[in-house]
Amino acid sequence: MPTSIDVLFPGLFSGPAPEMTHVPAGTHICMEGDRCGFIPLVVEGTARVYKMAENGREITLYRIEPGGSCVVTASCIIGERDFPAFAVAETDVTAIVIEADRFQRLTRENAAWHAYVYGLLSRKLADVIELVEEVAFRRVDARLLDYLRAEVVNGRLDRTHEAIAADLGTSREVVSRLLKDLEEQGLVHRERGGVLLAPADSRGK
Repeated sequence: MPTSIDVLFPGLFSGPAPEMTHVPAGTHICMEGDRCGFIPLVVEGTARVYKMAENGREITLYRIEPGGSCVVTASCIIGERDFPAFAVAETDVTAIVIEADRFQRLTRENAAWHAYVYGLLSRKLADVIELVEEVAFRRVDARLLDYLRAEVVNGRLDRTHEAIAADLGTSREVVSRLLKDLEEQGLVHRERGGVLLAPADSRGK
């Protein structure tokens, strides 16, 4: 079995290497209302789980990175409910796919799986609660600046205004206006398809 699987999911797999599924970037993995017939464990790439309002506005609930899985899917399989959100591959994704029946059996009977699943549930629940608090109680401009400081790599964030708005749960127009304000304050520089953070803020990351 590849070392990477053992490192990403210690104790979960033994014997032959599990079968991998490859999902191209931009492909929806689950749609709202789908039956949760499987759960993916991400080996490579990034997936995004989000909600969409009737007007088309999105809010990102969380991302799934290598070593992670989808807490919404896990809760839906355990509770036998349909998927209440959307999941999309942000980049090309390689994942191990576990069928729902097998997932339930492993979670009940295997201590390592039980610990992994309930650790996943507790961590992501805390993340979602933090997201709700951010959206409900903090000004968007303060959240935007904190978001930029957290997400930049080498002072740059390669993400569109629309994608930033989805992560913050607001509209593209609001993000564009606030980025313009931040640029006038000398805190950022807007570029096509990305944002540069001013050097002082980059050092503070």
